[in-house]
Amino acid sequence: MRNSDEPKGAASPVQSVDRAINVLELLARNGEAGITEIADELGVHKSTASRLVGALEARSLVEQLGERGKYAIGFGIVRLAGAATGRMDLARLGTQTCQSLADSLGETVNIAVADGGIAINISQAVGTASITAQNWTGRRTPLHATSSGKVLLAFMSSPERRKVLHRKLEEFTPRTLTATDALSSELDRVLDDGYAACFEEFELGLHAVAVPIFGTGGDVIAAMSASGPSYRLSRQRIRQLVRPMSDAAAELSGQLGHYPT
Repeated sequence: MRNSDEPKGAASPVQSVDRAINVLELLARNGEAGITEIADELGVHKSTASRLVGALEARSLVEQLGERGKYAIGFGIVRLAGAATGRMDLARLGTQTCQSLADSLGETVNIAVADGGIAINISQAVGTASITAQNWTGRRTPLHATSSGKVLLAFMSSPERRKVLHRKLEEFTPRTLTATDALSSELDRVLDDGYAACFEEFELGLHAVAVPIFGTGGDVIAAMSASGPSYRLSRQRIRQLVRPMSDAAAELSGQLGHYPT
């Protein structure tokens, strides 16, 4: 019999999501549960609970234990948890790598990840040569005007890259690349060279260089950059930083489960 608290109409998308999360939390707490138990927990009819569980089962988020048996958390949850764990490992291990590299190079080192068409800095360490340094951790920066952003953009899939390039790109300084053809050529060079550089393209007086960080599947999951004032990070100095930065990025990639073939 329908619970008196259940709406007479169809559940809203938000309500359905909330109920699905409650199902997952119930299974995580109890280990397993049948449709009747799930329906009682949610305060809904068994047919509603069955539809919710069916949707979760189709995505492998829950699985049935034997024919007509109870339900338990599925391996799809493991896949999602693995993605979150990888991001947390990147932040934790990346902080150590940033500090070690900053101590070695004397420059400010950051790690950034792509998120919704922008880059977000998740780790930073300040080198000994930096008298003052901005705290970039948590800041959102453009993909087209930063060295880390160029690395992330260059290694994106073609559809993702096109989506960014077809937007109106903001000009932060007179040196910012905003023409699609010029930026596309620059990204091709990044793929060939294995690193990206920025010379006063985001802020006047600021130069930077970045290299990719690879994840388990061989995809680029982040970029590591070193930045400093233009008078200290000359183009020659930028080229000298590529090798130690690439070595540090390769070591971090290995810690994250990437082993080049």
